[in-house]
Amino acid sequence: MHIRDLTQFLAELSENNNRAWFVMNKPRYDILRAEFLELVTGLIADISKFDPAVAGCNPKKALFRINRDMRFSKEKIPYKTHFSAAINASGLKKPSQGGGPTYYFHIDQTGTLLIAGGEWMPPAERLRAIREYVIADATGFSKLLKNKKLKETYGDLQQEGKLTRPPKGFDADVPHLEYIKLKSFIVWKEVDIKKVTDLEKTLASEFKDAYPLITWLRQA
Repeated sequence: MHIRDLTQFLAELSENNNRAWFVMNKPRYDILRAEFLELVTGLIADISKFDPAVAGCNPKKALFRINRDMRFSKEKIPYKTHFSAAINASGLKKPSQGGGPTYYFHIDQTGTLLIAGGEWMPPAERLRAIREYVIADATGFSKLLKNKKLKETYGDLQQEGKLTRPPKGFDADVPHLEYIKLKSFIVWKEVDIKKVTDLEKTLASEFKDAYPLITWLRQA
């Protein structure tokens, strides 16, 4: 897609985040949205080659809306300043809906491409199941953490929001305690999109490296 046009549109939107400006520039948005949908459609086909479970993901449902829900937000701006998509086997984007392990990416107004894989802030019942599986499959989890491609591309699991103490119901001497303290089981990386020559190919490759985490989470 036309990345320069997209980042310029998002940069202008961040400076004019109001309905009047958006309505006036809606034709630009419609073109970019169509291009983004085409990108995601191709990406689902690419991912399906190594992860057939996502083959039935509806591209239109994988895209997030640009409109923001301001009812529960401190930021009273009506539009997001990034384009984003979530690709998974369930076709559900929100963790609260049980979306499960997901391939996610977004492009923001600064030209930053964020690429991620895993589960971000899953519901309490699901999070407990993952934590229990860390203990039940301690050897498999150790092997996952040492996966060469996963480590080279993303490093360790993200530690953001990690608990300082063991969660309720978990002893301090359980295997992989520091990972059981996590609230999300996800990897991510940020890339300057100006350095990306083939966006779809890059995303497919990076998602393939996150596949071991996706499969482990499905087993949980």
